[in-house]
This record gives sequence, structure tokens and C-alpha cells, in this order.
Amino acid sequence: MKSIQLILLFVTFSIATSCTTDTNKQITNVNDYNSYLSTHNNKALENSTSEFNFWKTKLNNTPNQYPYNAKLAAANATMFKITGNIDALKEAEQNLLIANKQTNYNSAGYLRSLARNYISQHRFKEALALATKAESIGENLQQTQYLLIDVYLELGNISKVEEYLSIVKNLKEFEYLIRLSKYNDHIGNLDNAIKYLEASLEISKSAKNTHLMQWSYTNLADYYGHAGRIKDSYNAYLSALAIDENDSYAKKGIAWIVFSYERNPAEAMRILETVTKENAAPDYHLLKAEIAEYMGDTAQKEIEVEKYVAKVANKSYGVMYHKYDVLLFADDDTKKEVALKLAQQEVAERPTAQSYDLLAWSYFKNGDAKKALEISRNHVIGKTFEPEALLHTAQILKANGEIEEARVLKIELLGAVYELGPLTEINIKNI
Repeated sequence: MKSIQLILLFVTFSIATSCTTDTNKQITNVNDYNSYLSTHNNKALENSTSEFNFWKTKLNNTPNQYPYNAKLAAANATMFKITGNIDALKEAEQNLLIANKQTNYNSAGYLRSLARNYISQHRFKEALALATKAESIGENLQQTQYLLIDVYLELGNISKVEEYLSIVKNLKEFEYLIRLSKYNDHIGNLDNAIKYLEASLEISKSAKNTHLMQWSYTNLADYYGHAGRIKDSYNAYLSALAIDENDSYAKKGIAWIVFSYERNPAEAMRILETVTKENAAPDYHLLKAEIAEYMGDTAQKEIEVEKYVAKVANKSYGVMYHKYDVLLFADDDTKKEVALKLAQQEVAERPTAQSYDLLAWSYFKNGDAKKALEISRNHVIGKTFEPEALLHTAQILKANGEIEEARVLKIELLGAVYELGPLTEINIKNI
């Protein structure tokens, strides 16, 4: 059995070995993106705010028109994507609950909208229940089938993902291609993931749909980074910014290239300073904390961690940031037991290999290396292609005296430093 697991690990890292970086090579040019960092006029946010205000006025004038609640929810969702403001997402939920209640939960469209909202909140089991009900109604069934692919992928139910992919198969359809791409990424076939996403980008270009183009560029940028195609990744982020100069995710991606590939933490921090002014998502502060630690600025690291903790203390976030909480608290002797409880909750709600990795890591950090290894062998090794999970696995293996397996991972992990970040390099070398 052990030999089979080792083979699986070799396969897993056949991708990662292509991710070696040349830190002496300059990829980015400040003149390419600097103008995007001083942008103040957010047209997308202005448009969504105007849309919200329009439907709010209509609803105030005719309070019983529940379709207006759905329109408000759509504007709320867009505002959340742009600003990271959790209140907008929760307000969208409330508007969708009203619309669904008024239709006795018999409108597949409203059910799908609420399910998507719950996916954003990481309430995947609730999303699945809504999507399943929408499927039974049958209205616009293909959209529900696409939604079910999304939910099952989040829950790690690959057999169901494959079942629905076969039902909606259409290599000329954008919605199908992006899901086929995500599926291939999940199973470790990065080349195919890129190929299908590139095809979806061409479709969005032909349709001149700038929203879908922007989405495709940012996702392609991520995949290119995983494949070690850093220049392509950088150019894709720039293409997204050319469409929307306020794309916080694209700016974060460029900051990561500057930090992890070029090892220029000061410039990366400068980029992220502008991002955290326009987007309230808590995890940006953890990235800034990581960069500050790399710079040796302990005080700034603590400031950023405190900002993160203060934000996620807002109960509206629910379970959205439990993964980050687990990783953060596991390294804190005063909170490592909290990390374990959160990891157990994650596994209960989302039994994926990544969730089990969090559980194994939490047991390990709580001093139970044997239990950690048992979980890793049963639920992580050979079941995920995420370098972070495999870094945890290598450390757990080493602690249990499984030196040979740990060394296999060490060699391969050295090729995944770009994805994992400069701070992990020392950890990897110490395996």
C-alpha cells in the first residue's frame, strides 16, 4: 500500500516540478500596473450601486413586488465581489430569502440564486439542498445542472461531478468548459485545465463579453502560475486589469508574483496597500502579514494579523474563513485547540481532502503526530494535488519517522516554492 501511495505522490508532483523559478529574472514592470494602483473612480461599483438604488426605490414604492428583491440581491452580489463587504452578501441573502418565500420555494431561478449565495458563504450543504430542489422543479434545468457541478466539486464528490459533466457536455459552451477546466485542475491534470479555460476565453472574446473575459483571465493567470508560466500569469492579470482597473484579485496576483517569484517584498506590500483600501476581504491582511514576516518586520506582521482577526470576528462571515483560522490558530499555543475544533467542523461540513489535511495538521500541531498520520494516509495522500496539503503531509511523515516518504516530498516540494511562498522554503529544506 505504501508503494502505491508513493507512486501517487510522484504523479501528484509531476506538475509541481515544472514550477521551478528563476528569481534573477525580472517579470514585472511597475510601469505596466502603476496606473491601476492610483485608481479612485470605480465604474463597476458605481454601476452596481446605481442599480441597487434603482430597484430599492421601486421596491419602496411597491413593497409586494418580490422580483425587485431578486434584482436587489443581484446588485448586492456584484457589490460584494467588488468590495469584499460581507454586509452586501448577507443583504443579498435576505433579499433572496424573501423572493423564495414569496414563491413558496418553487422557483428554480430563485433557488439557484440563493444556492450561489450560500456557495459564496461556504454553506455548501445548504446550497446542495437548494440545487437539488431546483433540479426537481426542472425549470431551466441545464443551469441547475451546472450549479450542481459547482456544489459537488466544492464538496469533493467527484463521481457526481463526472456524472453531471457527462450530462451537459458541450465543448463549444462557455459554462461547460469552465467547469471541465475546474474538474481537470481538481484531479491534477493542469495542462487540460489550462486548455479548456483558454478555449472558454476565446468564446468570451467572440461574444465580446468583458465580464466573462475578465473572469477567464484571472483564473487563467492562476493556472499559469501553478504551471510555472509566470510571464503568462503576469500578462493575464494585466489583461484583466485592462478590462477592470479596479480588479483587486488581479492586483493581488501581481503582488504575489513580485513577492514570491521576484522576491521584492517592499513592492508587493505597496501593491497590497492599495488593494486593502478598496477591498475589505480579511485574507488580504494575512498575505500582508506573510510578507511582513519575510521582511523581518514582526510589528507589522502582528498588526496585519490583528486586522484579520478583528474582521473575521464579525459573525456574518460564518465559516467562510475557517481554513485561514485553522492555519493561523494552529501555530498559536493558546488557540491550537480552537484550530482543532474548527478543522473538525470543516470536515463535517465539507469532507474534502483539503479539509482532512486541516484536521491532520491540527492534530499534529496539538502534539498527536500519530493521529495526524492516520488521517493523512486515509484521506490526504494521493487524494489532493495542493502543495500546501502535501507540505503538511511531509512534515507529519517526518515526525512519524517515515523519512523515505518525507524525502520524496521534500525533493518535489522544492519545485513548488513559488506557489507556497518564500517563507516555506526553510520549512521544506528542514524536512
